[in-house]
Amino acid sequence: MSLTLDFYSGSGAFGTIESLRELGYSGNITMISKEPNLPLDRTKFSKALIADPSKIELRSKDWYSNVSVNTVSDEVTSVDFEKKSVATKSGKSYPYTKLVLATGGTPRMLPLPGFKELGNVFTLRYVTDAQAILAAVGEKGKNIVVIGSSFIGMEVGNALAKENKVTIVGMESAPLERVMGVEVGRIFQRNLEKSGVKFYLSASVEKATPCSADSTKVGAVHLKDGTELPADLVILGVGVAPATEYIKENPAVKLEGDGSLKTDESFAVQGLKDVYAIGDIAKYPYHGPGGQDGKFHVRIEHWNVAQNSGRSVGRTIAHLSTSSHPIKPKPFIPIFWSALGAQLRYCGNTVDGYDDIVMKGEPENAKFAAFYTSSDTVVAVATMGMDPIISKSAELMRRGNMPGKKELVAGTDVLTVDLPGKVTM
Repeated sequence: MSLTLDFYSGSGAFGTIESLRELGYSGNITMISKEPNLPLDRTKFSKALIADPSKIELRSKDWYSNVSVNTVSDEVTSVDFEKKSVATKSGKSYPYTKLVLATGGTPRMLPLPGFKELGNVFTLRYVTDAQAILAAVGEKGKNIVVIGSSFIGMEVGNALAKENKVTIVGMESAPLERVMGVEVGRIFQRNLEKSGVKFYLSASVEKATPCSADSTKVGAVHLKDGTELPADLVILGVGVAPATEYIKENPAVKLEGDGSLKTDESFAVQGLKDVYAIGDIAKYPYHGPGGQDGKFHVRIEHWNVAQNSGRSVGRTIAHLSTSSHPIKPKPFIPIFWSALGAQLRYCGNTVDGYDDIVMKGEPENAKFAAFYTSSDTVVAVATMGMDPIISKSAELMRRGNMPGKKELVAGTDVLTVDLPGKVTM
């Protein structure tokens, strides 16, 4: 059996490979990436701007050689799902018996005057982006405008604020308001303001204009209210789109409206045989609290989800290589973390929205646990300075024993709740 992974250098492909080899899969594995590096801990790009790939490789090149993985530096241009082959930019073709698509996301650009034409306007997705940003920052003391109060925008703003003048522009009334709510978003804002970050919120961008000393580079960002923000460089944190351009015109593929691939709970792509999709490009049935036992499909752009989905696919393929009987996927609860002046932890997913937040702790001191609820069901939890709560909540969710909103309001402490022996997801 031969396995081909079409991937960008993230945790999804790594999780698949490690799981396959741990579980005894002995078939050929080829992984193809247009990135010039092996799978990295991509979270270090925005959180710490580490630009040396050797420092953040998940495994060394020797590890891949030792587990007999053929690593190919090339770009996939198309897939023939009927003939089971992958074509690359160099003109080569790679046959497969199982195909794992883990191409991640493509950063969005702003379709506004100046942002595509001018230099020193960056997105942050690859190690080469981090290298370019650090080169532009140079001797520090730069005016840096971050557009988008997203996790990427907030993290990179926080990382650069110590030695530069950082301004974050966001459309929401509070950073991350849509995901985290106003009260929690304000906590993040206060944390970053202590580091010197300045915010322009409920703001709309109009254009970017060139620098007076070099007309090829950005010099200012203009807001629609007339505000002009000086900018030696601009970093865009306005989201990503599923990187599925190479199969967009393929008649065998039906992409979702956002460009993602719909899968079953084993991450097998619907309508395609022996093809799996993981990470940012996968929309899979969610079985966590609020998911109505898989009724809702979700696409979650988190490093941990990509790796867990990869490990799930690895387990499925390893099992199918020795058995004709299907195997039930192991459930997992999405978890992510962020560096926003303090360490944020988050578990669960507000797949169908939330209608209330139960706050515990000392929010005024950026030490809190926020329980996001839909009716009486806790669908997600966020913490700062209260890490044990997130670990316990994630496991309680997975085992179907998470206390409800009424219990939390009445004073129930999740750390005292027993874990049932059986996983119910």
